[in-house]
Amino acid sequence: MRKTRYAAAAIAAAAALTLSACGGDSGSTEGSGEKIRIGIKFDQPGVGFKDGDAYTGFDVDVAKYVAGELGYEEDQIEFISTPSPQRENMLENDQVDMILASYSITDARKETIAFAGPYFVAGQDLLVPSDSDITGPDDLDGKTLCSVGSSTSAQKIKDSYAAGVNLLEQPSYAECVTAMQGGSIDAVTTDDIILAGLASTDANKGKFKVLGNTFSEERYGVGLPKEEGLVKCEDINTAIAKMVEDGAWDEAIKKNTEGVDYTFNAELNPPKTDACA
Repeated sequence: MRKTRYAAAAIAAAAALTLSACGGDSGSTEGSGEKIRIGIKFDQPGVGFKDGDAYTGFDVDVAKYVAGELGYEEDQIEFISTPSPQRENMLENDQVDMILASYSITDARKETIAFAGPYFVAGQDLLVPSDSDITGPDDLDGKTLCSVGSSTSAQKIKDSYAAGVNLLEQPSYAECVTAMQGGSIDAVTTDDIILAGLASTDANKGKFKVLGNTFSEERYGVGLPKEEGLVKCEDINTAIAKMVEDGAWDEAIKKNTEGVDYTFNAELNPPKTDACA
């Protein structure tokens, strides 16, 4: 059976420490050149986005920080697209070593995979035109609301807040925003940080606002394979805590939501990581 990448990292680190104790050159903990495969979204500006050979977004920044704390250089990170419906399968089938892809920690998911974190607590919110008079989900009766086909967030609003809302599905949130810019919809709904990322792109700056009136809690965690994930959870949680303490977490939020009126829920963020179990 293939040694896990984490096992290789641990062996390399132990060897480096031994050399250091003997007066040798400690070198890199990843001298073997082993890569770490990290799953992210490729289509969420501000969260996880691929543009040519460049990867940007808050999830990407957290992934780079965590990987660095585990002993990996940036050129040892291989980013892999992990669409929402495929995330658990990709961990179980050894296609990725960890996932940071707006991946909410849930009891159902913990049946098959492990989580470290959370590293952010998002909340369902609304993105509307900057001159809109919509202030929350209760204002959506008679309006048109857009979300993606695989999301339950729009139906949640119809069921709980505005029975008269008209729902429109698009293949991606970016297409929802394009439709809103064209005037055919009134609002887009999903997690607040995803909406902020969409609104912060060069094409959208100044045109839209995130209401900042969240009505759910989505605890973003680092998805890990069940067995080895329990071994690495503590190290990843330590890295997340360090990112918060040294200011890199706050810097990453600001950088990836620049140009849009957005403030994360300060009562829930930055979050305390869960105990590893």
